[in-house]
Amino acid sequence: MTGAVLVTGGTGTLGRAVVDELLAQGSAVRVLSRCPHDESRPNLTWALGDLRTGVGVDDAIADVQTVVHCATTNGKSDVSTSATLIDAIARAGGVHLVYISIVGVDVVPMFYYRAKLEVERAVERAGVPFTILRATQFHDLVVAMSAAQRWLPATLVPSRTSFQPIDVRDVARRLSELVAAGPSGRVPDIGGPQVRRADDLARTYLHAVGRRRLVASVRLPGGFGAGYRAGGHLAADNAYGTITFDNFLAR
Repeated sequence: MTGAVLVTGGTGTLGRAVVDELLAQGSAVRVLSRCPHDESRPNLTWALGDLRTGVGVDDAIADVQTVVHCATTNGKSDVSTSATLIDAIARAGGVHLVYISIVGVDVVPMFYYRAKLEVERAVERAGVPFTILRATQFHDLVVAMSAAQRWLPATLVPSRTSFQPIDVRDVARRLSELVAAGPSGRVPDIGGPQVRRADDLARTYLHAVGRRRLVASVRLPGGFGAGYRAGGHLAADNAYGTITFDNFLAR
């Protein structure tokens, strides 16, 4: 059993899985939320707080041993809300910050990735005990990229690009291991069990949902596309997950 853990973004796709995993491992879990929640489970409590304004954040961190930072917005707001959290952790003293980032944030020139890298650097220089884990894209995101195009005559995918999607339950399991391990700095990146071409993943999704549609490859422009084609977003040498994309679709 670990000490009390605060989870930010605990109602999101990854955050819910992290909460479930930590509870299963016997941790007392507190979820930071801007809105009241009446969900009741053993060892689960809710803390009202807003990372955008800082209101309630210090109280939410009080008496916890670890903070798992899963909350994410977009771009610069990620940087500012993370700074609010980091400052509160620094004031509390001795609290272990576990931050989940994305594989390739330092090699794929994308606005959102740059923001995640900026948060990583803020964590590293804050002087607080920390662990940073980078993971590849979630299965949910791969599905969303195809599902968002359901009204188009074809499903477009990046050409000459592969992905290594990972299930949020596998990421949550790794994060719970890192909570138990204590501050470990930047740990090895993790990815899903399979590296698969983008067009293959799209066709697998379409087959699973019973849609017959053309899958067309398009070349992503600039450094962003080049970084993806070069595999800068992959962790092929460290496949951690066990839940494949097909397993995910079969749920």
